Amino acid sequence: MIHETRRAPRRHVTESVPVIDTMTDEVIGQLGNLSESGMLLIASSPLAEDALYQLRFHLRGRGLSSPVGVGVHLLWTVPANTPGQNWCGFRFLTISDEQRGAIRDWVRAGEETHAD
Repeated sequence: MIHETRRAPRRHVTESVPVIDTMTDEVIGQLGNLSESGMLLIASSPLAEDALYQLRFHLRGRGLSSPVGVGVHLLWTVPANTPGQNWCGFRFLTISDEQRGAIRDWVRAGEETHAD
């Protein structure tokens, strides 16, 4: 059995969720997983490690009827198996309390569907 060691539980994103850099209004990748404190991005655009970004994405589900806007810090990036893509780990710096709560509920809903 693998025990989760992260502070906040996260949920794998099973559908295609484009992530947009709000400064350029361009899609920079797809959401890989999500917690109330951060996210994993499968980036299709080059991103600078230790940089700050303003991102937007749209999830379907509990309390997430509008796009989620976040200010993030890129903590790490590593090449993915697909050429031109990278795995990127972000922590949220700015997110509204309402959206953080909606993400928390969305993550919990995923845990309920995967409970034994």
